[in-house]
Amino acid sequence: MSVATSLTILSFKLAAGVVTGSVGVLSEAAHSGMDVLAGLVTYFSLRAAQAPPDERHRFGHGKFENLAAVIEGGFIFLVAALIFAESVRRFFVPRHLFYLDTGIAVMALSAGVNFFLSRYLIRLAHKTGSAALLADGLHLLTDVYASAGVFVSLILIRLTKRIFFDPLTGIAVAFLLLRTAYFLLRDALQSFLDVRLPEEEEALIREVLERFRGEYVSYHNLRSRRAGAERHVDLHLVLPYGTTVATGSALVWRIKKAINECLPRTHVLISTDPCDATCEECSRYCPEPNGIEAFSGENSREN
Repeated sequence: MSVATSLTILSFKLAAGVVTGSVGVLSEAAHSGMDVLAGLVTYFSLRAAQAPPDERHRFGHGKFENLAAVIEGGFIFLVAALIFAESVRRFFVPRHLFYLDTGIAVMALSAGVNFFLSRYLIRLAHKTGSAALLADGLHLLTDVYASAGVFVSLILIRLTKRIFFDPLTGIAVAFLLLRTAYFLLRDALQSFLDVRLPEEEEALIREVLERFRGEYVSYHNLRSRRAGAERHVDLHLVLPYGTTVATGSALVWRIKKAINECLPRTHVLISTDPCDATCEECSRYCPEPNGIEAFSGENSREN
């Protein structure tokens, strides 16, 4: 849907840019061309990211989404540089504009259509956690702001007959695109560098662990990272001395399930360690004050 919409808008903008001669409209046509490429990148990256783990990719293919976001950020940066260069040139070599009403109508249509499409993609990205969909939605949202800016500039040119509003708008659009490219690249590269999950998400994980506080002694080495729409979490859980493998496994399973209820698509790895049965906290769980000796003795009798 994103690609088809962008192709339609691209054709309208390109025709309007050629007819009016406006660098602002032409810059928007270039922007829509990037929207088409971004939509295609998002489509293929989502297909790749949904593939199950294989022999070469044991942790799955989630980072294909982050790769798509990096590519989109690079596209946006390139378009911004081209728009900026052409806008500066138009300051020194101005060009008369024609058929302004056509350009105004096309920009209004573009801003309206992309506004609803971008909001839909951003909501879907927040629901699924998809980095590629979020990048595509933010990309289209910049198109909304840029189209609105060109729309205003064309109205000002029509009212005042001052052509400098056109290259000025082109420069403003270029800086808006650069800002979007920066945030897209920053967020995508954080996943490549295995930056921890946001604090609010790690707080949810700690809240889940607190629910089971009465069934374990402590936990440590909590680590987290994101790969596309997937999260990876691992930690060490210290169990009361003498806890059976079956009891420990059941507790680990319930913790994993509770974490995924709060944060879907989270892969949780929990390593269990036995308590040394010497601290005061651990003595609450051991049937005997000297848990180690009691447990060892039972093992000896069984053997």
